[in-house]
Amino acid sequence: MPARLLSYNNIGKNYSLYRQPDPRLAQAILMALGDTQKIVNVGAGTGSYEPSDRIVVAVEPSSEMIRQRRNNFASIVVAQAESLPFADKEFDAALAVLSIHHWSDWQAGLREMRRVARDRVVLFTCDLDRADFWLVRDYFPDILEGDRQIFPTISALESVLGNIEVQEIPIPHDCLDGFLGAYWRRPSAYLNAEVRSSISAFWRIGDISSGIDRLQADIESGRWAVANADILQLEQLDLGYRLIVHQIKSTGETQ
Repeated sequence: MPARLLSYNNIGKNYSLYRQPDPRLAQAILMALGDTQKIVNVGAGTGSYEPSDRIVVAVEPSSEMIRQRRNNFASIVVAQAESLPFADKEFDAALAVLSIHHWSDWQAGLREMRRVARDRVVLFTCDLDRADFWLVRDYFPDILEGDRQIFPTISALESVLGNIEVQEIPIPHDCLDGFLGAYWRRPSAYLNAEVRSSISAFWRIGDISSGIDRLQADIESGRWAVANADILQLEQLDLGYRLIVHQIKSTGETQ
């Protein structure tokens, strides 16, 4: 069984409770999709950022994610990113939101997205070369080490897709979508086991008790607030999250 399917069938039980779509991120993704009308969402999960006013086909291998889907308007196809069961250029756009790092072969998945899209490919991912996050720097360095193995760099994405536009997506301090960087100004959230259960990075590193104990001690003593005083008044923070847009039409590519 593919790693992502195994993981999300087991760890995603409360996913929809803590991974609510954030309207500010949703607007940025909608803008990146432009006026495209038929969209395939690859690794769609619970469907947080699927526009309700367009034709959407959701590709998701995990039965647990499908069970928790909040959108009833999208068609659901059980499949893997690396082998999409669609014709060439069947969609206007191919979308993947915090999904690419879970694929067994991200390069094959990207090639499939390019194959089935006629206008553009849109990715929401993380550029670890631009990420500096206190959580992984000071408490869970194993997360960063592991993420570097599975998140493709921007140059690696470009080597597969061709020309791309890269948009910085700062994360609001009250982000509703509980991915790894969402609680950057709310450190106590990471002490909540249910919050962590919806963040796959914690499941990849095994025993996290030491990091949790140190974080709790630093919060209670005030050391965390002193060490991170520079971000406590910020409304948003760049943690390396990026929107990648590959315009197929503008490059003159054929598939």
